[in-house]
Amino acid sequence: MSKAVYISTIDGKPGKPGQVYYPLTVRTLPQPSPQGRELLVKLSAASLNHRDLFLRQHLYPGVTFDVPLLADGVGTVVSAGPGVSDPKKWNGKRVILNPGVGWKDSPDGPEEATGYRIMGGTKVYDKGTLQEYITIDESEVEEAPAHLSDAEAAALPLTGLTGWRALVSKAGEINSSNGAAVLITGIGGGVALMALRFAVARGAHVYVTSSSQEKIQKAIELGAAGGVSYKEDGWDKKLLGMLPGGKKNFDAIIDGAGGDAIEKGVKLLKAGGVLSIYGMTVSPKMPFVMQAVLKNIDVRGSTMGSRKEFKEMVEFVNAKKIHPVVSRVLQTEIDDLPAIDGLFEDMKHGKQFGKLVIEFGKSSSGSKL
Repeated sequence: MSKAVYISTIDGKPGKPGQVYYPLTVRTLPQPSPQGRELLVKLSAASLNHRDLFLRQHLYPGVTFDVPLLADGVGTVVSAGPGVSDPKKWNGKRVILNPGVGWKDSPDGPEEATGYRIMGGTKVYDKGTLQEYITIDESEVEEAPAHLSDAEAAALPLTGLTGWRALVSKAGEINSSNGAAVLITGIGGGVALMALRFAVARGAHVYVTSSSQEKIQKAIELGAAGGVSYKEDGWDKKLLGMLPGGKKNFDAIIDGAGGDAIEKGVKLLKAGGVLSIYGMTVSPKMPFVMQAVLKNIDVRGSTMGSRKEFKEMVEFVNAKKIHPVVSRVLQTEIDDLPAIDGLFEDMKHGKQFGKLVIEFGKSSSGSKL
């Protein structure tokens, strides 16, 4: 048998978006059997993303009560379907799961007509990682880097992929490595922290913004060259004053807030600089000002990423021995719903610096936090 965690309706009825907070529920299901090219993975850890909180608030498209929650997971392969090309290659291997499907390798976006489909809690993809066993096609897993604990490996997929595309694919090689000056806004969230990790490992001079001096200091400890509070008057000028000799402006900004990002970007970026935006938490609209046109600022929207980018990201993490930032690990049984609810409360109140992880099983390999 296999236990899995879902959201459930209240009094048998779905609630109104933003006016509901769906409770968690546990179901015990038959252990799945791998078919065709599928692998059976015994999951050992999974991590939260903001989309999981939005699902509980009915603020995310395609909410369903029939698919387990969460998109990030790590586990050990315990069996293989009859169509798997080389079962011995996978048997006993610790793997991380590609968090979405429908996007193979196009640099522009998902190739499939149905678009990109993310794991966990929606009608568009029938798999989620907050369960004890999962079947998944062998093409959708990567061997977990050996230097990562289960908690770190579970923290990597979604935010790692999003951060990689925003920094490397969208900001570009010349603007994200080898002495480039990169600004990462809103440090503390999972994507921003992975972008920080990647940019530092690629040799960029990285600076951050936050409303919290504590988070700025933690970012500096992780390799950032400096940072400022965006609540300070003149914070943009202060940032420019921190740049190393010979640098007058930033090459790229990696932003998850939106709002006045373009207006600030005009002052901060070099001519032809890139503003890579992976989220708009402040406002769903941004004014595109004439100064950005005159300065040839390149504003690029960025989502998660392709299967190709996922593989590249994992390989980079392995080669550079990068550790995702984990805020808290809950070690418990998968049916300990009050404790799991506590992680959601952390996210709801913005208490975390890094990822929130549930570790509910032990894999056969990997270091420990």
